[in-house]
Amino acid sequence: MLPDEAVLVRSALEAQGLETPMLDNGLSRDEKYQKISKLMTEVISTLGLDLTDDSLSETPHRIAKMYVDEVFSGLNYSNFPKIALIDNKMQVREMVKVKDISFTSTCEHHFVTIDGSATVAYIPQGKIIGLSKINRIVRFFAQRPQVQERLTQQILLALQTLLQTKDVAVTMDAVHYCVKSRGVMDMNSKTQTTALGGIFKDDGRTRAEFLARY
Repeated sequence: MLPDEAVLVRSALEAQGLETPMLDNGLSRDEKYQKISKLMTEVISTLGLDLTDDSLSETPHRIAKMYVDEVFSGLNYSNFPKIALIDNKMQVREMVKVKDISFTSTCEHHFVTIDGSATVAYIPQGKIIGLSKINRIVRFFAQRPQVQERLTQQILLALQTLLQTKDVAVTMDAVHYCVKSRGVMDMNSKTQTTALGGIFKDDGRTRAEFLARY
């Protein structure tokens, strides 16, 4: 059974049309692992690589394990982080801001790396969230095939849902290897996306404070 927080967040994303396009294929973790390993064996063989070589022989298995247990683990809501919320007994009403949250994701168009950092802030109302949980929520949604625009919005809505406030803001800066390592092969450009809610959208001073570098 999924944690209540995971169910709430998933329902909120679905309601807003922000959930990652997914279908329940009914496969268990082990069935996904076995199927991906078999299919990757075909891909590698089709490329003309020798799977009897000791450097390549375990590659299909490594990729299958990586996909299921690591880089795409955020597709499974049973991996949603355990969330610690406490009552705002201190009556904190100022911005809480977590900067330079590192993340690695995967471009859903080419299945290559997105590498970047996020800054997340909120204005506490009735609840305060454990700071490491913000990092874990970023990581959970990053561990999927993604587009950066959706990823930014998913983090925003997840935190709004959990904290029961609209006053949340997210900005993300990332290097997309679908741009860096193929196609235009631009080695320097980064993509920045921002999602603002509540006072961060409506009040220019609060927005400027959030977006300030320091």
